[in-house]
Amino acid sequence: MKRYFYPIVLSCLFVLAGCSTNSTVDVPTQSFEIIRWNLIKTTGGIAGVNYEFSLKTVVWTFDINKQQVNVVNSNTDTTKQDALATGTYPYEEIESKGNKFLNIDGNTFGKFTFTSNDQLIIDQNERPEGTGADGFVFTFQKVVEIVN
Repeated sequence: MKRYFYPIVLSCLFVLAGCSTNSTVDVPTQSFEIIRWNLIKTTGGIAGVNYEFSLKTVVWTFDINKQQVNVVNSNTDTTKQDALATGTYPYEEIESKGNKFLNIDGNTFGKFTFTSNDQLIIDQNERPEGTGADGFVFTFQKVVEIVN
């Protein structure tokens, strides 16, 4: 009996010594995407302008849950048409005759389309009531930020 007692006690001690009360549990972090639309070009208007912007100069972020668009506009060149000033605006999508239009702050802003190369085009010459000739066409580049 003595012969079996000591090996059993020693085995239990080794097992208990290997346990720790400071165990950590790896909890997977959840990441999510924030999609930001960077204005990269403005064309059109009465004068037929063609302005280009570098990324992060004018950035639109749409919050689909609150139906708001947050605009951060750091353009300092007042001669360039850059759409909206910094601020948060209510928006809605309107569908008419098979096209989608963006209504911002109660005003029809223009027809919008997405391209295959991750761009958003907003054409102010296209409206639900018909076409115009003096509006601007805004081209935005999609930038995705992964947040952990």
